[in-house]
Amino acid sequence: MKHWKWIVLAGILAAFPCAGAQTLVTERTLSLDAALEAASAALAHCRKDGTRVTVTVLDHAGRTKVVVRDDGAALHGVEHSYRKAYTALTYRTSSGDYGKRAAASFPSSAGPLNLSNITTSGGGLPIRAGKSVVGAIGVSGSPGAQGAPGGSRDEACAQAGIDRIAQGLGE
Repeated sequence: MKHWKWIVLAGILAAFPCAGAQTLVTERTLSLDAALEAASAALAHCRKDGTRVTVTVLDHAGRTKVVVRDDGAALHGVEHSYRKAYTALTYRTSSGDYGKRAAASFPSSAGPLNLSNITTSGGGLPIRAGKSVVGAIGVSGSPGAQGAPGGSRDEACAQAGIDRIAQGLGE
């Protein structure tokens, strides 16, 4: 009878191999305060040029932390800034660089372009803490300067937002 209990216990333990697995994980992500600060800095940078933009900041999992739409910003800016940030987060590179790679490898790159929320427009940047991507920022609304695409100016505003919180992102 004693041996029977041990056999049953061994069977139960064998049936649940994940019993010793980690149940909870801790992931690094962007705080609300950092997201607000980055969005405000990006907006201020664009305003210096007289540009009215929309800024979206996402956390590490693609959840919206902050959306700021300036007075007079384009109507589509909320969606486009989100897509720029989402693309930067998804591909862990600027949305503009993703767009250049997609254009260079078209039509084989057409598949990902059919995914919702992916864009090839510049203005989205991943936010890194060391090697970890902890969020992303997207800016939409800057006009191009002398033939340059507007995304390059949007990206400069996004970088200003990241630069503002850079000290807190250090390892």
